[in-house]
Amino acid sequence: MNKPPDTPLVRFYKTPTMRCPYLEGRQEQLVFTHLRGDNADHLHSVLAQAGFRRSHNIVYRPDCDGCSACVPVRVRAMEFEPRRPFRRVLRRNVTLSASIVAPVATAEQYDLFTRYQFSRHENGSMSHMDFAEYRSMVEDTPVDTMLIEYREPDSVLFGVALTDRLRDGLSMVYSFFEPDAEERSPGTFIILDHIARASMLELPYVYLGYWIADCEKMAYKRRFAPLEILGRTGWRLDAGPA
Repeated sequence: MNKPPDTPLVRFYKTPTMRCPYLEGRQEQLVFTHLRGDNADHLHSVLAQAGFRRSHNIVYRPDCDGCSACVPVRVRAMEFEPRRPFRRVLRRNVTLSASIVAPVATAEQYDLFTRYQFSRHENGSMSHMDFAEYRSMVEDTPVDTMLIEYREPDSVLFGVALTDRLRDGLSMVYSFFEPDAEERSPGTFIILDHIARASMLELPYVYLGYWIADCEKMAYKRRFAPLEILGRTGWRLDAGPA
């Protein structure tokens, strides 16, 4: 077993205060550092376990004055057993094929990404990304990153997941899908597929990012039990919705 490299001195920085994109009337600040060099994958895994998320070549974590609403969550992939609603989602999408491809942006992906943004997040910061910005999001990565493309039987692109492989799991960086297929629950299906992949690879976790109790768009994450949440004393099993 290869010994992981020693982690060199890491410098952390803090962003200026910004408007919170999730909670009305709140302010956001992020602590972040850069990923670079041969140590990038190891540092990424270590910081993911501490609740950090990756974007491009940085990892960040909210550090907001007087607010701790953003809670890192991860699914225990090897203990996960899909309940009946999840089994229905899997049946609805059984015709989809999934392929792992290199993190290289394509016009086909960008077209789907744009339609998804304008349908689901029309006023969001990502809804006006041009192709160069989309390509940067996909390709500007110093760590072990892959794209998973989901296609219909006629090869039409249905969904895409930008995913990092960590030492102890898969980290879902960003996913998007056919916006007119809501009845098939494509977002749920993509998470279920990642859980199955992690289990097959004997990786214990799928990292889902942050859950926020007062943000309705985040509520779906607590459905994927067993789920762990990161608190002041470390990771612990979530008791589930009250």
